[in-house]
Amino acid sequence: MRKVLFPLVFDNYKLTSVTPKGKIVGERTYEDKIIRIEFDDFTGKYPEFTLRNVSDTPLTIIWDLCAFVDSEGRSQRVLTTDVSLQDKGKPIAPTMVIPGAYINEKMIPRGSIEYNGGKSSNSIWFVNNSIPKEAEQTLAVVLTVEQQGRQTTYIFTFESIMASGGVLVEGGTFTMGDTWRDGYYDEKPTHKVTFTYNFYIGKYEITFDEYDVFCEATGRSKPDDEGWGRGNRPVINVSWNDAIAYCNWLSEREKLPKAYDNNGNLLDKDGKVTTDPSKVFGYRLPTEAEWEYAARGGNKSKGYKYSGSDNVGDVAWYDSNSGSKTQEVGKKAPNELGIYDMSGNVWEWCSDWYGGYSSSAQTNPYNSTAGSYRVDRGGSWGSNATGARVADRDFGMPTYTSYNLGFRICRTVP
Repeated sequence: MRKVLFPLVFDNYKLTSVTPKGKIVGERTYEDKIIRIEFDDFTGKYPEFTLRNVSDTPLTIIWDLCAFVDSEGRSQRVLTTDVSLQDKGKPIAPTMVIPGAYINEKMIPRGSIEYNGGKSSNSIWFVNNSIPKEAEQTLAVVLTVEQQGRQTTYIFTFESIMASGGVLVEGGTFTMGDTWRDGYYDEKPTHKVTFTYNFYIGKYEITFDEYDVFCEATGRSKPDDEGWGRGNRPVINVSWNDAIAYCNWLSEREKLPKAYDNNGNLLDKDGKVTTDPSKVFGYRLPTEAEWEYAARGGNKSKGYKYSGSDNVGDVAWYDSNSGSKTQEVGKKAPNELGIYDMSGNVWEWCSDWYGGYSSSAQTNPYNSTAGSYRVDRGGSWGSNATGARVADRDFGMPTYTSYNLGFRICRTVP
């Protein structure tokens, strides 16, 4: 089988070098005879770290000399969180841990700062996406410490790590629908589904970071984020029509045949209308059957009711833990295939028209019979546990948008 590329997405940063030289002991951890520093996940807005003094002599951080510099040459000064301001510059005992640090922009490039709107006292300017989250980016964190009157300036250099945004789902057979016999009427009857082809599906839901690039490239208005933030949160307030437009744009950008015509019909590699998903080579929304098969774990399924667990809170942002809003993708546990958020966070559009099930066994199914509604799956931040089950179904008009509805993409392996 020929390997097919799926869009690369930002994954994280890796520590590649340190001056002065010490020991790099992990992707974001360094230690020498004086300090051990552990940088947290770089998928947020700012580099955060925990610093330990591993020597026997008190250490002072010279905060005014600390900064990080990104690939565009922007320099930012460092402020500490969870450490009283009056403690800044004071000696740090050998066992003290600094909980973290955040970056306050001094040089702000266009588009990096936004106002969250409103006239309340909570309305503020905030830095948006201050860590570059794209390929071939580097950033350096500069940290100056003083011990017994001698200053040492560390320069930690990081490079961005890109990863495939897709997970391979190998063909196979599964039982689709309410296999637990406690679901809704439209999840019945259960029926056998067989896939004779392999496909890739997004490891994560499409994020605002990804969708905003599409909007900027095509002149579309960016969807509202409801004040919850953009970045690595799943895009919301997008219709089915918006979602397939994104798929076609991505296909064209990567010089692949488009998956949809202007009426939303699937297209094969020659641009002809087809009802067979195995013949569609461009980026598209998963079919409803592909979605459920992937959510259940494909041929690695362990039979979980939710995507990756029988405990909904392990894998899903839903009404009991979401704080009544979306959360950044990939923060809950993945399912058996390594796919995140297929239960909860946001509902996800599928390619199919919504319709009833048949008890007959099906091969490579796709409901192309036009109706009023398109399928969406997976539940959301506002759903109860029932809505986050892998068998649960929902639907909406192709023009419908909502603050709990987004999508992920898919592609047939040629």
